[in-house]
Amino acid sequence: MLKAIHKAAATHSLEKEEIVQLLQTTDCDSLLFETADSLREKYVGNFVHLRGLIEFSNICKQNCLYCGLRRENHNVQRYRLTTEEILDFAGKARSYGYRTVVLQSGEDDYFTVDKMQYIIRKIKELDLAITLSVGEKSTSEYSAYKEAGADRYLLRIETTDRALYERLDPGMSFVNRMRCLQDLKALGYEVGTGSLVGLPGQTVESLADDILFFKQLNADMIGIGPFIPNPDTPLAAASGGSFEMSLKVMAITRLLLPDINIPATTAMETLNRQGRVIALQSGANVVMPNVTEGDYRKFYALYPGKICINDTPAHCRGCITGKITAIGRSISEDYGFRGKCCPL
Repeated sequence: MLKAIHKAAATHSLEKEEIVQLLQTTDCDSLLFETADSLREKYVGNFVHLRGLIEFSNICKQNCLYCGLRRENHNVQRYRLTTEEILDFAGKARSYGYRTVVLQSGEDDYFTVDKMQYIIRKIKELDLAITLSVGEKSTSEYSAYKEAGADRYLLRIETTDRALYERLDPGMSFVNRMRCLQDLKALGYEVGTGSLVGLPGQTVESLADDILFFKQLNADMIGIGPFIPNPDTPLAAASGGSFEMSLKVMAITRLLLPDINIPATTAMETLNRQGRVIALQSGANVVMPNVTEGDYRKFYALYPGKICINDTPAHCRGCITGKITAIGRSISEDYGFRGKCCPL
């Protein structure tokens, strides 16, 4: 496996069988993480990009078996931010020094194209880059968001195993999910995707397929996180994913796509108290602190044990800055587009 790691570092390519072997063995984990960190430094530098996360609605029309926001979960308290609240949180994010905000929600049809275009245009006036994470939309809707000023779009594939995808996402189409990602690339977005690690029925081979799909798509950002069972979902009794396997999938992704943005996800820190720092030392270069205020944080209940739900945005900004500087990294002052390693 040493040979495979050196090959990936030099050529940014691996065969599926090599990826499977890397995922299955623990003998070379230290070298894998060190190599991913070295490539991260070489291609994107020692700056960490912060994205301010605004979770503006936990209402969702979809019914994914693994998600706490699923339509049939009647135990979650639903909310929807007003336009004024969204813009207020975005303005505060700018005042804290963020250069990007991530607008994330369930698939809530209340937010029409006109409403979203208005919100996007007003936030662009704050000199912020905008990432949207609002699910599956039509080509024309994606085009309208882009025309209004959206820069990036995050739509995780979750798994490239079509049968598993359609079993865990009832009423949804794997083909349509792929269509969405292709549309986003064609429209000129920076495209983010990713997968859940440890889904029931997921194999190491399908995780290898996920990584190869990221490479084929030439995605600009990849978010990897462990599946954490939510007690208010049909998968409450599932065993869930591991921090270690999620970290390995993330590190191998860095080897194959050395110049992309990779977040140290909050789900990793839910399983390991130092999860985001470890991820930043194993190939990640992005953190997405929550800038949503008040009880809304705990109501956006994707999974149990979510970190920082009782913190203020100002505290989160200070906390993560301290962790980043403690490991010798710096906070980027630019918008954090792919391949950028230096502040403005």
